[in-house]
Amino acid sequence: MLRELFEKPITCYIGFDPTAKSLHVGSLLPIMSLAHMQREGHRPIALVGGGTSLVGDPSGKDEIRTVMTREEIDINAEGIKGQLSHFIDFNTGKALMLNNADWLAPLNYIDFLRDIGRHFSVNRMLAAESYRQRMETGLSFLEFNYMLLQAYDFWYLFKNHNCLLQMGGNDQWGNILAGTDLTRRIEGKIIHGITFPLITTADGYKMGKTQKGAVWLDPELTSPYEYYQYWVNIDDRDVKRFLSYFTFLPMDEIEKLSRLKDEKVREAKDVLAYEATKICHGQEAADNARSSARQLFSRGVIKDIGEIPTCSLTMNDLGEGIEAYILFQKTGLCKTRGEARRLISQKGAYINGQTVPSFETIVGPDDIQSNIILLRAGKKKYLKVQIQDS
Repeated sequence: MLRELFEKPITCYIGFDPTAKSLHVGSLLPIMSLAHMQREGHRPIALVGGGTSLVGDPSGKDEIRTVMTREEIDINAEGIKGQLSHFIDFNTGKALMLNNADWLAPLNYIDFLRDIGRHFSVNRMLAAESYRQRMETGLSFLEFNYMLLQAYDFWYLFKNHNCLLQMGGNDQWGNILAGTDLTRRIEGKIIHGITFPLITTADGYKMGKTQKGAVWLDPELTSPYEYYQYWVNIDDRDVKRFLSYFTFLPMDEIEKLSRLKDEKVREAKDVLAYEATKICHGQEAADNARSSARQLFSRGVIKDIGEIPTCSLTMNDLGEGIEAYILFQKTGLCKTRGEARRLISQKGAYINGQTVPSFETIVGPDDIQSNIILLRAGKKKYLKVQIQDS
């Protein structure tokens, strides 16, 4: 039935939760799904959950989330709108960006319960995975209402924008079905849902998680260079899959790139990193990130290193000199001094392109080049230490 539905242009939607000021790489699969739908002639709706976030989605959560204010949610929603516009063209009605606070906030609660709540079975709601897994740890009555509100969203978008398809992660299956069922009961119409599995890396980790935490789409939280480096550093086994999911390259080109082996697989990763960064941050940022990465790997010296992560120290911080392992921990390149000691003892630490011979090596004013000390951990993790006057 869905194949028949796609034979002509339709409207589809995905909801995005504005509980943070930025989306992260873990949200890319649904974002790219909307982008691909648009490229095939369909009209996507990116729905920012400014209203439902006031309640909180219990799906996939072990405990109740901190309640956010309307002002906090509105600020986050604006940031997310800007990020989505890099992936989806919202000009001249080609796509819609909506906020469900616009129709949920004015609802009269008693009327909502009478008109909408009567269509929901408590027994069926409790059987949903998103609720069942929370029963032991506790499910608030506020969260219990979430399914009704998301179902109302789907019905509202069908009624007002002829939206026939909702997409989302597997954890949203129960909420999506609730929307299709509500619309069938109220309108007597059939609408549809598609869900995507949680994307994990080849080694089993959740997509978008690093030692530093989430890889954000906001350049102020994750710089374009760091974003580029995230894709360059993926497991070789993930190259074909991620090129397919997170770029717009033709599949025949992806097939050619995925056949590269051994040292040449780096070429495929460079293409993935460049294309993913260009989509998220624009071509200029992608060009700069690629240029910075190539300069570092080809020369290993401080020259035009531009976009790499930076931290600042004063001459007072540096003093007459500081032990190398302390500097690596102090700048955040290593989490602990013990980790820094191990890195140095394994010959994986570099200062200005030179291996650090001992964790007791003193790093001082003589190591400053053009007001910079360049640190490196392992093969690919760089940090530019900007030295400022005291």
